[in-house]
Amino acid sequence: MQTVFSTVLPDMPAAAVIWLVLLAVAATVVAALIVRPSRFRSELVDRISDAARPSSIERAERARVRDREQFRYADEVAVAASRATATAERSRAEWLTAQEAAEAAWQAYQAAEEDVRRLTAAAALPLPRTAKTPAEYADRERWLHRAAMDAQWRDEITVRQLSDILGGNGWDPSRHPVEQELLLRRLVRDNMAARHRAATQREQAAWQTAERAAAAAQSLRDEAFAALHPVAEPPTALSIVGFAGPETTRELPVGTVADVTRELPPVARGRAAVAT
Repeated sequence: MQTVFSTVLPDMPAAAVIWLVLLAVAATVVAALIVRPSRFRSELVDRISDAARPSSIERAERARVRDREQFRYADEVAVAASRATATAERSRAEWLTAQEAAEAAWQAYQAAEEDVRRLTAAAALPLPRTAKTPAEYADRERWLHRAAMDAQWRDEITVRQLSDILGGNGWDPSRHPVEQELLLRRLVRDNMAARHRAATQREQAAWQTAERAAAAAQSLRDEAFAALHPVAEPPTALSIVGFAGPETTRELPVGTVADVTRELPPVARGRAAVAT
């Protein structure tokens, strides 16, 4: 027994010293956390943020993958932009063609209107008297048919209108050639007006198509430029909000001293106190 105590007792002071040192360190840490919790919390958050951030190798690999994807996307958008540009140029050429057609239709309508005004003024004059014989009527009919076929050959009237004239459907071949020509010129003028309206509608539709194609091409070009020259975003640091929880403060109750302090009962003194 004496040998056991002689072996253990010399180590007891060293163990006690170690425990005292550990308790002192723990007390120091607890006191520091109580006195300045924000400092230790920020250090803890910084360490966790550093641990959560990717390493330089991972960042470089991610940057290479991102750049490769951006270049691939930029190439695709550039191809789409070139195709859209070709479509816009083709649409613009079609619009210019439609514009020229509308201008030509307007000029044709103006010429037909001028012929109608000229013949209207001529028809206001007294018509020459001619013998109303079958030969005269045959000549008038031949003249009307020839004038109608010439107008159809110049594409001034349609085939159906020519068929109506040749068949006498709504046309009187016995009229004087001046009257026949005036009616024929009015028909041509109406046809030219309808063609001008249709050409104007086609020109407006072609213009709208060209505008949409140009806007689409410009949008794709801007997108391709943005893909080749991306705007660098500032790196966002990892932040842990409320990791250590909100700091709570204690407030003392507001009141008078009389509300906080307690009144002690009077202490009996002398023999009366002993008797009780």
